[in-house]
This record gives sequence, C-alpha cells and structure tokens, in this order.
Amino acid sequence: MITMQYSFALPADYDMSVIDRRIRDKGPLLDGFPNLGFKAYLNARKGEFGSRDNLYAPFYLWLKPEGASDFLCGPGFEALTGAFGWPQVRTWIVWQAEISAKIAAARFATREILPTQPYAPLADIRGVEGAEAKANVATGGALASVSGFEPTNWTRVRFRLWRELPEIGEQTQAYRVGHLSLPRP
Repeated sequence: MITMQYSFALPADYDMSVIDRRIRDKGPLLDGFPNLGFKAYLNARKGEFGSRDNLYAPFYLWLKPEGASDFLCGPGFEALTGAFGWPQVRTWIVWQAEISAKIAAARFATREILPTQPYAPLADIRGVEGAEAKANVATGGALASVSGFEPTNWTRVRFRLWRELPEIGEQTQAYRVGHLSLPRP
C-alpha cells in the first residue's frame, strides 16, 4: 500500500465555495476507483484550525501502486492540473492502515509530517507508529488511521480521519472532509 497527497495553497481572498462545489461535483467520480482504499477530499480555510492558507489537499490510500499510477495518468488528474497547476505529489509507503467500518462518518482529518533522524531504528519506529495507528481506531477516536514513511527525504506521515475534530498541535494540519470516496461493496 502507498498513500499520497498533493496540496494547492490558494490565495487568501479565494472563494472557497469554488472548492466546495468542485468536491461536491467531482468527488463521487472516484467512488469505487480500482485499487483505492479511500480518497479524502480535504480543504481548510485560512485561519480555520490554525491553517495559514486556504487549502485544497486530497489524501489517498492506495491498496496497490497501480491505482495511484492509473489515477495520475488519467483524465481526472489531467483536468485537475489544468484547473490548478502541476502539484508536487507526496507519497509514503504505508506502515499501518486501520480503517473503521464507520469511516463514512468522517467529517475532519488531521495530518502530521515528521522528520526521521538519520540512522534511527526504523523497525522500532515502525512498530510504535503501527501500534499507535491501531490504537487510534480501536479506542473509537479515529475512523481511519494511516502511518507511513518516505525514504527519499526521510519523512513520516500520520493521517487520521475523525467524526469530531480532536485537539491539535501547532505542527498538525487539520482539514474538513468534503467527500470520501470508498471502494464499492
């Protein structure tokens, strides 16, 4: 599994109802997309949840890398880049992905990107991150919890979907979930 996210920082005076409408209209098009674990259509408004920018920042969990490749090479992504420009697509190898049966109730998301120190004990970090991801969903707090790492720049990601927004720290980016694309039953 891999996870990916791209983000568009929009001008401070950008009419975010354009993003809301785009999510409403385009979101269902990825419902049931092959190899997609989920796509969370995310946005944040400047000043909301401590966000410094207006953001449109979808987050994906891909069950197989072919799903990400098919999406990025497809007409939906081509239309997106035509409207907003060519984004940097960040990817992480998934260490742990826990998904509640109640995931469709997600209304908020949080994402942390953490550095990994050189020569850090990756197996130990993976164990801790995986246990935390499991615990986040098992305790009923998070509806989905994904942890992963990226070995080019040595970053880790912690992504969570929530029904209610928890308290967040300064380094955590919070978002509203406008739509959630899931596999078809």
